[in-house]
Amino acid sequence: QVQLEESGGGLVQAGGSLRLSCAASGRIFSHYIMGWFRQAPGQEREYVAGIRWSSGTTSYAASVKGRFTISRDNAKNTVYLQMNSLTPEDTAVYYCAICSSPSYSDYSRRTYDYWGQGTQVTVSA
Repeated sequence: QVQLEESGGGLVQAGGSLRLSCAASGRIFSHYIMGWFRQAPGQEREYVAGIRWSSGTTSYAASVKGRFTISRDNAKNTVYLQMNSLTPEDTAVYYCAICSSPSYSDYSRRTYDYWGQGTQVTVSA
Protein backbone atom coordinates (compact mmCIF):
# COMPACT_ATOMS: atom_id res chain seq x y z
CA GLN A 1 0.00 0.00 0.00
CA VAL A 2 1.30 3.41 -0.98
CA GLN A 3 0.12 6.78 0.27
CA LEU A 4 0.73 10.03 -1.54
CA GLU A 5 0.71 13.57 -0.21
CA GLU A 6 0.96 16.63 -2.42
CA SER A 7 2.18 20.05 -1.35
CA GLY A 8 3.31 23.30 -2.87
CA GLY A 9 0.11 24.62 -4.38
CA GLY A 10 -0.99 28.20 -3.99
CA LEU A 11 -1.85 31.45 -5.71
CA VAL A 12 0.52 32.89 -8.29
CA GLN A 13 0.32 35.57 -10.94
CA ALA A 14 0.38 34.73 -14.61
CA GLY A 15 3.94 34.22 -15.78
CA GLY A 16 5.03 33.00 -12.37
CA SER A 17 6.27 29.64 -11.16
CA LEU A 18 5.39 27.02 -8.58
CA ARG A 19 6.92 23.72 -7.60
CA LEU A 20 4.66 20.93 -6.46
CA SER A 21 5.91 18.02 -4.38
CA CYS A 22 4.45 14.57 -3.91
CA ALA A 23 5.81 12.51 -1.04
CA ALA A 24 5.19 8.79 -1.21
CA SER A 25 5.11 6.49 1.77
CA GLY A 26 5.53 2.77 1.30
CA ARG A 27 7.56 0.71 -1.12
CA ILE A 28 8.07 2.21 -4.57
CA PHE A 29 9.07 -0.39 -7.15
CA SER A 30 11.29 0.40 -10.10
CA HIS A 31 8.57 -0.12 -12.73
CA TYR A 32 6.14 2.30 -11.11
CA ILE A 33 5.09 5.36 -13.08
CA MET A 34 4.55 8.49 -11.05
CA GLY A 35 2.10 10.87 -12.67
CA TRP A 36 0.70 14.34 -12.21
CA PHE A 37 -2.88 15.08 -13.20
CA ARG A 38 -5.08 18.14 -12.86
CA GLN A 39 -8.75 18.91 -12.77
CA ALA A 40 -10.23 22.33 -13.33
CA PRO A 41 -13.78 23.19 -12.21
CA GLY A 42 -16.35 21.68 -14.54
CA GLN A 43 -13.72 19.81 -16.53
CA GLU A 44 -12.49 16.27 -16.66
CA ARG A 45 -9.28 15.29 -15.01
CA GLU A 46 -6.37 15.44 -17.43
CA TYR A 47 -2.90 13.99 -17.55
CA VAL A 48 -0.08 16.48 -17.08
CA ALA A 49 3.19 14.57 -16.82
CA GLY A 50 4.67 11.24 -15.82
CA ILE A 51 8.02 9.75 -14.88
CA ARG A 52 9.28 6.19 -14.53
CA TRP A 53 10.65 5.68 -11.05
CA SER A 54 13.73 3.71 -12.07
CA SER A 55 14.95 5.34 -15.27
CA GLY A 56 13.52 8.83 -14.93
CA THR A 57 11.97 8.64 -18.40
CA THR A 58 9.38 11.37 -18.69
CA SER A 59 6.37 12.31 -20.74
CA TYR A 60 4.28 15.47 -20.89
CA ALA A 61 0.92 16.63 -22.12
CA ALA A 62 1.23 18.94 -25.10
CA SER A 63 -0.34 21.78 -23.13
CA VAL A 64 2.52 21.88 -20.61
CA LYS A 65 5.51 20.69 -22.61
CA GLY A 66 8.34 23.17 -22.42
CA ARG A 67 6.86 24.88 -19.35
CA PHE A 68 6.56 22.07 -16.78
CA THR A 69 9.26 19.68 -15.63
CA ILE A 70 8.68 16.47 -13.70
CA SER A 71 11.50 15.00 -11.66
CA ARG A 72 12.00 12.58 -8.79
CA ASP A 73 14.25 12.10 -5.81
CA ASN A 74 14.49 8.38 -5.19
CA ALA A 75 16.16 8.81 -1.81
CA LYS A 76 13.29 10.96 -0.57
CA ASN A 77 10.52 9.00 -2.33
CA THR A 78 9.35 12.30 -3.74
CA VAL A 79 8.23 13.48 -7.15
CA TYR A 80 8.24 17.13 -8.17
CA LEU A 81 6.45 19.19 -10.76
CA GLN A 82 8.18 22.45 -11.59
CA MET A 83 5.71 24.75 -13.29
CA ASN A 84 6.95 27.84 -15.12
CA SER A 85 5.25 30.46 -17.27
CA LEU A 86 1.94 29.73 -15.63
CA THR A 87 -1.28 30.97 -17.20
CA PRO A 88 -4.83 31.19 -15.81
CA GLU A 89 -5.61 28.08 -17.86
CA ASP A 90 -3.30 26.12 -15.53
CA THR A 91 -5.64 26.79 -12.60
CA ALA A 92 -6.78 23.43 -11.24
CA VAL A 93 -6.44 20.94 -8.43
CA TYR A 94 -3.26 18.99 -9.08
CA TYR A 95 -3.02 15.35 -8.10
CA CYS A 96 -0.13 12.96 -8.04
CA ALA A 97 -0.73 9.29 -8.72
CA ILE A 98 1.05 5.97 -9.16
CA CYS A 99 0.60 3.36 -11.82
CA SER A 100 1.82 0.14 -10.24
CA SER A 101 1.08 -2.27 -13.08
CA PRO A 102 3.72 -3.00 -15.72
CA SER A 103 2.55 -1.89 -19.16
CA TYR A 104 3.79 -0.81 -22.55
CA SER A 105 1.13 1.89 -22.85
CA ASP A 106 1.89 5.58 -22.88
CA TYR A 107 2.06 6.99 -19.40
CA SER A 108 -1.00 9.11 -20.14
CA ARG A 109 -3.12 6.05 -20.94
CA ARG A 110 -2.26 3.83 -18.02
CA THR A 111 -4.46 3.02 -15.06
CA TYR A 112 -3.29 4.83 -11.97
CA ASP A 113 -4.26 3.06 -8.77
CA TYR A 114 -2.90 5.25 -5.98
CA TRP A 115 -3.88 8.90 -5.68
CA GLY A 116 -3.12 11.82 -3.45
CA GLN A 117 -5.69 14.26 -2.09
CA GLY A 118 -4.68 17.06 -4.42
CA THR A 119 -3.33 20.57 -4.07
CA GLN A 120 -4.94 23.71 -5.45
CA VAL A 121 -3.07 25.84 -7.96
CA THR A 122 -4.62 29.19 -8.83
CA VAL A 123 -3.10 31.47 -11.45
CA SER A 124 -4.38 35.03 -11.56
CA ALA A 125 -4.40 37.10 -14.72
